[in-house]
Amino acid sequence: MEFLEPAFMQRALLAAVLVGITAPAIGIFLVQRRQALMGDGIGHIAMTGVGLGFLLSTNPVWMATAVAVAGAVVMELIRWYGHTRGDIALAMLFYGGMAGGVLLINISDTGSNANLTSYLFGSLSTVSEEDVTAICVLAAFVVLVTLGLRRQLFAVSQDEEFARVTGLPVRVLNLLVAVTAAVTVTVAMRVVGLLLVSALMVVPVAAAQQISKSFKVTFVLSVVIGTAVTLAGTVTSYYRDVPPGATIVLLAIAVFVALTALAAPLARRRARAAEADRVCTLEGRSPVPPGPRESDDVRV
Repeated sequence: MEFLEPAFMQRALLAAVLVGITAPAIGIFLVQRRQALMGDGIGHIAMTGVGLGFLLSTNPVWMATAVAVAGAVVMELIRWYGHTRGDIALAMLFYGGMAGGVLLINISDTGSNANLTSYLFGSLSTVSEEDVTAICVLAAFVVLVTLGLRRQLFAVSQDEEFARVTGLPVRVLNLLVAVTAAVTVTVAMRVVGLLLVSALMVVPVAAAQQISKSFKVTFVLSVVIGTAVTLAGTVTSYYRDVPPGATIVLLAIAVFVALTALAAPLARRRARAAEADRVCTLEGRSPVPPGPRESDDVRV
């Protein structure tokens, strides 16, 4: 347990656990909404917040949170009212956010290209106590939203029209998803990096979906995968001196590939069983009773 001795590793591991929980927790709703790359766009916008933090000599995490939340709100407004020009407006917002961050960091007295790299790709040694405090507060918000409103958020993510008919405040919930995603990006940027955080929102969810058809099981499994790969990637980064963000994402992709390979034979067996049941039904014979099935209370 040598890696637990340095104070910076203790802070990094705590941040990694929080990132592993929060990123898939909100990512599952982005996947359902077919907005898997939303985190990537918010990460670009958050760079301006990081640059402002250095320029104004304030905590970059809090400043990035404020800018990312504002950017997420603008993204939702563009989605509602943008129509045919919406994609151009979003592109300008993303590229402008990244360019603004690079410019502001370089003209600030305390910023440098080294600071920029640590925020883009993650860095273990630069996670401060102040960063950990901010990450804990922001992660608590994400967990409260994703657990407390999971049924409402799932309904809106699955079918907005049906959710609207049932009386749910669809626009408010959509805005809440966007804001929560923005907060998650700033939670994850110190460990994974702004350019790679979107992968941690999406890949664990995609991996969990390979072996689960229940929303509840997918949610839990994706959080377990996210936590496991962030911890493993952080420890690997300590021993091998490799970028933590890249290591974490590659581990997540490796888990996805492994579960996909595992799920393929199972899917073929289920398909053969379904075909046998169909043939028995057509021939007027009773199909073989199926074995125990997992709860499918809410489908993914």
